[in-house]
Amino acid sequence: MSAVQGTDVDIPTDDGTADAYLTHPADGGPHPAVLLYMDAFGLRPRLRAMADRLAGAGYTVLVPNVFYRSGRAPVVELPGFIDPQARPDIFQRLGPIMKSLTPDRAVRDADAYLEWLARAPEAARGPVALIGYCMGAGLALRTAGTRPDRVAAVAGFHGGNLATEGPHSPHLVAENLTAEAYFAHADHDPGMPPEQQERLEAALAAAGVPHRCEVYTGAHHGYTQADTAAYDERATERHWEAVFDLLKRTF
Repeated sequence: MSAVQGTDVDIPTDDGTADAYLTHPADGGPHPAVLLYMDAFGLRPRLRAMADRLAGAGYTVLVPNVFYRSGRAPVVELPGFIDPQARPDIFQRLGPIMKSLTPDRAVRDADAYLEWLARAPEAARGPVALIGYCMGAGLALRTAGTRPDRVAAVAGFHGGNLATEGPHSPHLVAENLTAEAYFAHADHDPGMPPEQQERLEAALAAAGVPHRCEVYTGAHHGYTQADTAAYDERATERHWEAVFDLLKRTF
């Protein structure tokens, strides 16, 4: 793993300015770009550490605060460790913010993030890879399906509601996908039940793109997040293996 350099950056969007974290190898050269979509708890030390691990493997990683319309990160105050007792109060505050990020807004924001990366000297030219966690898995899938020419690979981990019966379900854009896809579900996740897993798999298969969907047995929703009670070290290391395998094939 190489030394990395991380910094806070601001990204202009149609609706304001999104604060973000940018990290990359400290060698000064351009590197393949990864757009990392946050989970619902937002841009915080855990996600910065995950982005730094990616950067240490040779990638330039951008982690935007997708809730920027509600303020700079952290948008809501979080404890250092998020236990089950803290979650109801946190999500009571996060709920309206999450709902305000409509599909149209998400797509417009994705354009801003991708354009910013395309101009960043730290990022190599060409398509990027997308990685999303929790709600970020849906944002990654939606971005890959609406901007297929800009995305070479997409991965989502413990995503929820990726393939609902609603008219704006993220899986509905899969028909446009050209990127290789990988999605890893938690088997203890009511937000992504078997019927949604099957619907997502069918959509990816119909798109004809290389893909793999897996269920991490014994893992709970949020298994990659070490600052929460859902953290599962074994599942998280399996996730890292999948991420790095995908990136190696992509770039």
